[in-house]
Amino acid sequence: MSLLTRVLTCVAVAVATVSGPLVTASAAAPSSGYDDWSCRPSPAHPRPVVMLHGLSGMSQQWSLHGPAVARAGYCVFTLDYGANAMGLNGNAPVERSATEISAYVDRVLAETGAARVDLVGHSLGGFLALWVPKLAGDPGRFGRVVALTPPTHGTTLLGLVALVDGAGLRATVDTLLGAAGCLACVDLLAGSRAVARLEAGPIAQPGVAYTVVATRYDAVVTPPARGFVREPGVTNYLVQDRCPLDPVGHFGIGFDTGVTSMILNGLDPAVPVRCGVGPPV
Repeated sequence: MSLLTRVLTCVAVAVATVSGPLVTASAAAPSSGYDDWSCRPSPAHPRPVVMLHGLSGMSQQWSLHGPAVARAGYCVFTLDYGANAMGLNGNAPVERSATEISAYVDRVLAETGAARVDLVGHSLGGFLALWVPKLAGDPGRFGRVVALTPPTHGTTLLGLVALVDGAGLRATVDTLLGAAGCLACVDLLAGSRAVARLEAGPIAQPGVAYTVVATRYDAVVTPPARGFVREPGVTNYLVQDRCPLDPVGHFGIGFDTGVTSMILNGLDPAVPVRCGVGPPV
């Protein structure tokens, strides 16, 4: 097997891992406590929360965290964004997804009468939760951002990206990923143009409070600390800094009640973190 074939095979496997399992359930009904367009923010929680799914995800990935945040008194909204020609969400270029999210934020503001929203995103959604306030319209529309396992500075995929670059194959891999319909995969690799745009100048915007949560056992965003934004106004920590016994992995973040409390703490620091146990995947 040639070096090119080996590298491309590894990249294909890695991208499949990043994409994760597809969710085919329909959008949440208002009775679930979120995506209820009749919801109006309360004085205690004046900002609606917009939750952003990950690569190849759907809004239903928030089936644990979404209702829990709604039960805490927030108006919570989710969307499917960034579909490619095959209908897979979150596969479009980051810039296109950001435009869709920005328009959705405007809709939420118009429908609810709120002045600002909070963003919560996982993986690609976490990357976009950082990108949108900086690069997709007025940052004054946002109050707080909670980014879960975001590939802020691009994932190294356990060193695979360096192998690709060392072999002079980045352009070939980018072309093949694009042909496979996953331009977002191109954007999330370390050294991509999208990552360079996010890194150019401060990521954190004035007036917005940020929380970035990573997990020590992340096998997708590698190393996990590449998700951190080491700037004023940003709180960064590993799940295990608060909950040492939690083995949660990159995908397990969506199914961890401890992470629910970390989201709520990011939205309101007065809410204590209560540990849970998430799947180690």
